[in-house]
Amino acid sequence: MSHPYKSKAERDNVLAVLDSGHAHGDGPFTASATTRLKRITTAEHALLTTSCTHALELAALLLELGPDDEVIVPSFTFPSMAAAVALRGATCVFADIDPATGNLDPESVEAAITNRTVAIIVMHYGGVAADMEGLLALSRRFGLAIIEDNAHGLGGTWRGQQLGTIGTMGTLSFHDTKNIHCGEGGALLTNDSVLIGRAEIIREKGTDRARFMRGQVDKYSWQEIGSSYLPSEFNAAVLDAQLAEFDTIQAGRHRVWDSYAAALPKWAADNGFQLMSVPEDRGHTAHLFYLLAPDPETQDGLLTHLRAHGVGAAFHYVPLDSSPAGLKFGRVGTTCRKSADFASRLVRLPLWAAMQDEHIDHVIEAVTEFTSIR
Repeated sequence: MSHPYKSKAERDNVLAVLDSGHAHGDGPFTASATTRLKRITTAEHALLTTSCTHALELAALLLELGPDDEVIVPSFTFPSMAAAVALRGATCVFADIDPATGNLDPESVEAAITNRTVAIIVMHYGGVAADMEGLLALSRRFGLAIIEDNAHGLGGTWRGQQLGTIGTMGTLSFHDTKNIHCGEGGALLTNDSVLIGRAEIIREKGTDRARFMRGQVDKYSWQEIGSSYLPSEFNAAVLDAQLAEFDTIQAGRHRVWDSYAAALPKWAADNGFQLMSVPEDRGHTAHLFYLLAPDPETQDGLLTHLRAHGVGAAFHYVPLDSSPAGLKFGRVGTTCRKSADFASRLVRLPLWAAMQDEHIDHVIEAVTEFTSIR
């Protein structure tokens, strides 16, 4: 499905960490990677974390979620955002998606809001922005925080604004399946100076150690509930090398995405498939390219066909409202039939930055050899 990008300076950066004797976090590579990240995202504040999952947990702690609270999340998403809510004892309320993008539908969100709702977590699926106009209107109307799960969307935009910087907080993933990676890693973004001060404490086991290291206090102590969310300098060294080649990585991924978008429309129309599309007011990240089959049987048929031809295609996400943990820790705010339908028809094609022409051509050839039976 994907191959992690290897940047030129990774090995030298890791060796530099070994030679420096500073292997724990908040060293020079953490500082450099953070600066690069703020430049790419335009965020006022950024904190590297050990994963996007931990960045979401950090956001849940910052919101001081508790058992009386409800947070609306899309049913069609990765479990991390719901788990971050459930860990605080709050209730996940699952809302449906807009099948045009796979993203949270503001109408479904509005129908799920109660007097216990405190926040909305929105994912930008495939690096394509959700309907932020509708979600921001709900945020203002009901006084709700918005957390952007931007695991797919580093560098993506909505009406010129960088994804991850539009809501109250944004989270990023640097898992090795993502465009930019360090094996395992993440980040929290915010433009709120009060939140970032608390976030720094929570990230460092609930202590003000970072302030102590900057000479702002003469000793550090336990300040509030926290955990160990600070990545090592090894992770930061790899991330810094990757971020230095951000434009090159993105150009490579867009080349593959554009090849699929140019080659497959006629086949899709002839066989009842829909191709991934991007609304005009949004800039996507070429994180993935998907097809929507006309029905679940055709999805299964295409996946089986592609695997037989050596193409590692896959589906995405069992909807959370139907999952065992979702039934235990959440409830459905509105029916999520569109999420179930979307998941049952989705096929993701292989896509990575260094994908060669012969690989792209092989995928296209394998796809177009498949004929749906309708």
